[in-house]
Amino acid sequence: MKSKIITFLFAFLFISQIVIAQESENSAVLKVIFNKYYQNEKVIKAGRLQLLSFYCLKAPNNEEVFEVINGNSFLKKHQVEIRKQVNITTQSDWSKEIATLFATENQYLKSKVNNCLSMEEFKVVSDRMNLNNQRLMIVSKPIYFGSKYVLIKVAFYRNIEHNSSSFLLMEKVNSVWTIKEILNAWAT
Repeated sequence: MKSKIITFLFAFLFISQIVIAQESENSAVLKVIFNKYYQNEKVIKAGRLQLLSFYCLKAPNNEEVFEVINGNSFLKKHQVEIRKQVNITTQSDWSKEIATLFATENQYLKSKVNNCLSMEEFKVVSDRMNLNNQRLMIVSKPIYFGSKYVLIKVAFYRNIEHNSSSFLLMEKVNSVWTIKEILNAWAT
């Protein structure tokens, strides 16, 4: 009986460490994305309209990932590992990663990002302002592969037009995530 409990505890601790490491990597990837896309946004102060908002949920990866793989020779080499992570039923949010990212540092970036919004909250803000200058940034669940790469989709949604999307192929170089390539970019 003791051996089963000890085995269970070791398994629990091992899985917990993997989850914590994954959240840390997700936070580092999110930081790069925020730095890229919030670079030109103004700091949010009382009374100032926030033009770029962040969607709280991680968008699930779908068959669009397969198109990206087919169009890139590097990704084709890792397609088995990438395809295993496509799951449209997985539902999770960015709250832990955002909390980790802004817990002790990156306060200037936090003042630009502000709080994440649900789709309903974004629509309320957009409808209230009656302008088409607010954008909602939607980031998919990261797909890690090849020990130092991640593929992640970033999309921008507006109520009526000027939507866009692209996949970022990121590489971890000297313990820092960097954008290696932008793939399958489109805009309306």
